[in-house]
Amino acid sequence: MALEAIVFDVNETLTDISALRQRFADVGLPPASVDAWFAGVLRDGFALTAVGEFRTFGEVAAGNLSAVLDSNQVAHILSGFAELPAHPDVPEAMRALAQAGLRLVTLTNGSIAMSETVFSRAGVLDLLEHRLSVEDVQRWKPAPEPYLHAARACGLPVDRMAMVAVHPWDVHGAQRAGMVGVWLNRTRSNYPPYLPEPGLVINDLRDLTDAITDEPPD
Repeated sequence: MALEAIVFDVNETLTDISALRQRFADVGLPPASVDAWFAGVLRDGFALTAVGEFRTFGEVAAGNLSAVLDSNQVAHILSGFAELPAHPDVPEAMRALAQAGLRLVTLTNGSIAMSETVFSRAGVLDLLEHRLSVEDVQRWKPAPEPYLHAARACGLPVDRMAMVAVHPWDVHGAQRAGMVGVWLNRTRSNYPPYLPEPGLVINDLRDLTDAITDEPPD
């Protein structure tokens, strides 16, 4: 079945959160601790969803920092999300996908507002038909509700949509919900062997148009 819409994860998939390292350094934290902090935010968001509770990305992210930072320092770090750069392959890839007739959507565990200036600076904001957040359904990905919400927003059967993410857990969640899973392997790493294989694997977002138009997933 031919795909009609591409859904993108935002943090790390489209944006480069390594740019937050300088903000960590500004408040006296090791720059390399960004990765562990971000993983902890995801862990706690997943845990809340698993027990039927919900807190926004901002609440969890701030809470994970507040044990060691004051409120001004926490705000300094979190305000950096609006200034994150898009990965270099994003603008060209999105334009190519749009020119191929595909509808483009973002679906984030964060807030919609957090990425608006990022996409505007990258020149792709007007290419996005919908910018969606798990806040709409109060369930973090990889629970099925956010993916099904994206399908409803587009008015499409879920199997006519593909989810693009650097996170295997996100690809897996989308596939469990019925989407085609596309793993963007930016780090050239191995896919977890305990998860079903993704529908497509690409190393550069600019490869996606050819990958899905040459061999549309059934």
